[in-house]
Amino acid sequence: MESLVLSPAVPAFADLLVPLQQSDWEFVWRNREFLLAGTAITILLTLTSVAVGVLAGLPAGIVEVYGKGRLADLVRNVGVLLRGTPIVVIFAFTFFVLPIPLPGGRVSVLGTEFGLDAFFAATLGLGLRSAAYQAQIFRGAIQSVGEGQMEAARSVGLSKLGAIRHVVVPQALRRSIPGFQNEYTIVLKDTSVAFFIGLAELLTTGFNLFVQESTAVFEVILAVSAVYFVLTFVTNRGLDALGERFTIPGEGSR
Repeated sequence: MESLVLSPAVPAFADLLVPLQQSDWEFVWRNREFLLAGTAITILLTLTSVAVGVLAGLPAGIVEVYGKGRLADLVRNVGVLLRGTPIVVIFAFTFFVLPIPLPGGRVSVLGTEFGLDAFFAATLGLGLRSAAYQAQIFRGAIQSVGEGQMEAARSVGLSKLGAIRHVVVPQALRRSIPGFQNEYTIVLKDTSVAFFIGLAELLTTGFNLFVQESTAVFEVILAVSAVYFVLTFVTNRGLDALGERFTIPGEGSR
């Protein structure tokens, strides 16, 4: 029986297989500093945005509970507007429309440059949107503190503002940790939308990498996802420990 001889014009099946690119992970490793720079920008953007959210969201939550008249209505309506607006639209407003001069210039982080105007616009957009959600977290936490706490504080001579500051808010902050934990995770993931205004955060740096090396798309995306997971996991475990540390006596662990 004659053996089958393949024509040179018909390639063998083995030749049609695309071998695994062993250099793809090497490509990711060689560019680890580039990804690390994007990670640093993501962390910085998350922290500043969450800080803006706390500074604006806590007073807003207090106003929603104890405020009256036009101020309370304004805070509620602005919160509804921010919560109902896509983050991309908010970025477009803070970067292109908002009549506030943003700081110019560029800053380098681990060799990766980014514009201060884009960073501040992203911080303002994420911070305001986070404040709208954090206001609801703080509002719920404040309302969970019994009315007897306020009455007891007033009975020993504290003013209403003093009772809110020294009695109600400290308890509310402890009870708001679970909700704040969730909000931090949302803000962290929403930093990826900052690519819209040209900020080179983690997802943007990853995209720039697999544009250079199209065969490493899966590896780059996996590496970026792993970084997001680590950041989220470490922070959540830290906030869990913080919640256990500052649990109100008598309420037990969450």
